[in-house]
Amino acid sequence: MAARICCAIDFSEASLLALVEAAELARWSGAELTLIHVHPVPEGEVQPEAFAMASVDLHRDMGVWSAEAERRVGAPVRTEVVAGDPATEVLRLARRGSGLLVLGARGRAPGGRRLGSVAARVAREAPCPVIVVRPRVPLPDEAETYHAA
Repeated sequence: MAARICCAIDFSEASLLALVEAAELARWSGAELTLIHVHPVPEGEVQPEAFAMASVDLHRDMGVWSAEAERRVGAPVRTEVVAGDPATEVLRLARRGSGLLVLGARGRAPGGRRLGSVAARVAREAPCPVIVVRPRVPLPDEAETYHAA
């Protein structure tokens, strides 16, 4: 098993599922877990006050997710928050020595692709194994049973 696991999060349901998977793998294997969040750089002019407020919210949210990961792993978890293109930055972290990448995919992307562009690019270009976690979609008969009950 990998000595270092990197889990990319964007605070979505899919990334929460990825965090749970990565934390379980880290706990089971004794690997170091790093959470990374890449904040996309907005195009155009950004007001400094808005950027400062977003930064405070981002670090608060990252602290909450980090605490949850530490609770699940039973050991300290590293965090990184960077600005840039999500796929590029996750791949950069992977090239610095990650043995395994875990990330969530929100579901079908436009054009019939099964993965979004970030997950697909990371899976294609990563120098290490990648686990892509997707939310479970109920089968049609499960949905009918659920709604009929």
